[in-house]
Amino acid sequence: MNFFLFFLFITQMATAKVVLIDPGHGGEESGAVGYLDAKRSRKIFEKDLSLRLAKKIKEELSKSTTAYLTRSLDRAVSLQERADLADLVKADLFLSIHFNSSTNAKSHGFELYYLDNNSNVANHKVERSENLNLKGEELIVNQILVDLVVQQTVSHSRKLAALVHEKIKPVIKLHKVDDRGVKPGLFYVLALSKRPGLLVEVGFVSNLQELKKVNQDKFMDQLAKAISSGVMAFINSSK
Repeated sequence: MNFFLFFLFITQMATAKVVLIDPGHGGEESGAVGYLDAKRSRKIFEKDLSLRLAKKIKEELSKSTTAYLTRSLDRAVSLQERADLADLVKADLFLSIHFNSSTNAKSHGFELYYLDNNSNVANHKVERSENLNLKGEELIVNQILVDLVVQQTVSHSRKLAALVHEKIKPVIKLHKVDDRGVKPGLFYVLALSKRPGLLVEVGFVSNLQELKKVNQDKFMDQLAKAISSGVMAFINSSK
């Protein structure tokens, strides 16, 4: 762990200009699996949905600032590789894009998370899903890092979440996707990035009706513009 880089980042946090967009999962790690028909014959993977949306967000953000993707192809990228890339491109903000899933086929709605230690049991299921591959010594080290990063980034991440959420609300309302709000969450991909950031859970692929909505290009286009608008509002307010 390079603590010099960590504290150097803290001193530069006021002027956010570079955004790293992280499409969740990839390669053999498919993430959540959904089906586009009742017969479950048309399968779709979270890794593909997240990449589609991430590319659209990058396209929008690139009109106003510098934006990168942690992956532009269907390939596996470890949590550490994503974090290293954030250092490499000198990212100021980190956006992790995901689609939700539940054993309850009726679960639905859009969720927005920022990094924070919290005791909300309702959030732990999502945290376990996204932190799936961490264990042993790696888990302990990352828990220590989380505490350090949370102290320095939580106020910025919370503000970023509020601005992005405000821009998103009209889009999800238009498409009749329920708003499950902004929540704190313990996600190592956010902590390892050492930047203010968000983790987006766009909708539940386990819910057939919601999957049909969030899979539409029109929805993704409008959502990408809304997320980008919120990010730029944060960047402009931080200058």
